[in-house]
Amino acid sequence: MVDARAASRWNWRIAARCRTADAEELFVRGAEQRRARQFCATCPVRMECLAHALDERVEFGVWGGTTERERRALLRSRPGVRSWAELLRAARAEHYAAGGPAGSIGSAGSAASAVSAVSAAEESAMAMADLLPSPDRRTAC
Repeated sequence: MVDARAASRWNWRIAARCRTADAEELFVRGAEQRRARQFCATCPVRMECLAHALDERVEFGVWGGTTERERRALLRSRPGVRSWAELLRAARAEHYAAGGPAGSIGSAGSAASAVSAVSAAEESAMAMADLLPSPDRRTAC
């Protein structure tokens, strides 16, 4: 597993797909957002991007493959979450520990290779949110 301290120092934005493309396409309104979020489907850092948008309460644009409306729904569904980054990392680790796709990530791998291995198994950022424990089973974050 990747050392948590190393993962927190790693700047996920460097690996973001939108860094090398026209990110303006991700800041559209209404139904256009559903099309724009498809751009994120192959991004290796969708989960980190989603966690950032939720933690920082980013209101506009598509982040982590989610629309503004989807992020608001996630925030409303779990108002007590203090760190979405920690919660999503824990959910991802639990998913893979339970035999989820992509197998395990070796401890000797770099953060970038770990993210690549994990993102290959992710179908969408919303799928990561589905892995979160329900509010009644959640421990204090």
